[in-house]
Amino acid sequence: MAKEKVTIQDIADALGISRNTASKALNDSGNIPEETRNRVIKKAIELKYKQFAYVESEQVLGKTPRNIALLTENLPNTSHFGSLLISGLEKRISSEGYNLSIHIVREVDQSDLALPNNFDAAKVDGIICIELFDPEYTRLITDLGIPTIFIDCAANICYPDFHADLLLMENEHSTYQLTKKLIDSGCKSIGFVGDYNHCKSFNERWVGYHRAMLESGLQVDPAHCITDDDKLFFSKPGWMMERVSALESLPSAYVCANDFIAVELIRAFRSRQVAVPQHLVICGFDNAPESRIIEPPLTTVHIYSSEMGIKAAEMLLSRIDNPAQPYQVSHIATTPIIRESTPGIMPADPALVSN
Repeated sequence: MAKEKVTIQDIADALGISRNTASKALNDSGNIPEETRNRVIKKAIELKYKQFAYVESEQVLGKTPRNIALLTENLPNTSHFGSLLISGLEKRISSEGYNLSIHIVREVDQSDLALPNNFDAAKVDGIICIELFDPEYTRLITDLGIPTIFIDCAANICYPDFHADLLLMENEHSTYQLTKKLIDSGCKSIGFVGDYNHCKSFNERWVGYHRAMLESGLQVDPAHCITDDDKLFFSKPGWMMERVSALESLPSAYVCANDFIAVELIRAFRSRQVAVPQHLVICGFDNAPESRIIEPPLTTVHIYSSEMGIKAAEMLLSRIDNPAQPYQVSHIATTPIIRESTPGIMPADPALVSN
């Protein structure tokens, strides 16, 4: 028997969407994604709302597609997360009967606020976003009303207004720890290299570096920092060498936002006849393959990519099962790894040397 007091607001609250969206979905009016409409109708049936009180799910919904879409700006093998994250992610969702489809979001898609051509929202149960850092494009995706998780996000995202789950590697504390170790080893002037407005992870690494400097009573000297637009690191060959050549003085150490930047910095200093670690020391972040083959091998921070993929899948599957739960912001712990680019640092665990 129908529950007399069930309202559209009850349905909206259960799904974590607005009453207006729920109403449009039930009345099939307005531009509502098919997936959102299906979720609203399913919930209406479950709560026995008015005309749906005696309807079985199969009569209205038919067979629900079981597909999770991965939206990313780069192919997985070009992402600093690498194939391990995708492997962990796919393994976890496939165990629950979901397929993973990968959709490349081009620059023109982001500037035009357009979804990829091969992306059909009506056939998607959940979305995973990797390295999509444009706030407006982020809003376009979250407004679809489809359960979504971002792995990293725009630097200026405000969590109360961010209608998706978010998973990050731990950034601030590991960078803080590395910076403190540099200070304790005798480095008193330390610069930062990387665009801290590029993404949330870079911003948290900047915060960790800044906090360590502040707590140690050291000034952050802008003249020793290279924090230009991240696109310049990729789009302008020789740009790093130009920036290094323009430095009027050198700090005793550099903390870099990732390993790619750190490797380019080492090469730029080498061209200026500045040797690492003899003249200054450098550390990065990511434990990317190049961090192990550069000379000297790079002190960095290891990211547990496969575990992050599994965790992202679990968070998204939980969101699909329970759309009304509060949004989550989670961090996966990281591990500093000490190598020859910072010879004065002693690790807490000797096993972390040169791994």
